[in-house]
Amino acid sequence: MSRADAVALKEQLGDAVVADREFFRTAGRHREDGSYEVRRRGADSAGNAKVFRDFDAVERLYERLPETFDADDVSRTGITGSRRHMLVRHFAEHPAFDCEITSRSPLRVRKTDADAHETREGDREEVVASD
Repeated sequence: MSRADAVALKEQLGDAVVADREFFRTAGRHREDGSYEVRRRGADSAGNAKVFRDFDAVERLYERLPETFDADDVSRTGITGSRRHMLVRHFAEHPAFDCEITSRSPLRVRKTDADAHETREGDREEVVASD
């Protein structure tokens, strides 16, 4: 393989590994280092993002939350500030987490099917590249 081909392959792999998926108010990013970042859509400051070691860590957090949860429940896991509400919204918006918003004030979410996120592996891998 030539150096030019190797560089092109490396760029293609990087694009496949680093991918954004935008929802209504939040966005998720699978980063090159394997971590997963949840951020407020359209915001670019660190205060509007939470980085997890990987997507599995986000799934474990979701599994630990009660059937009906809100920002206070998320804060018990050590996440503070407005990131708590952002994560509640991200769980409701991301198809890998089967839950729905039941109240907007205060923001509250209810899990709708405990096994759904395990049976929707295809949703987990679907990626939309950002520009």
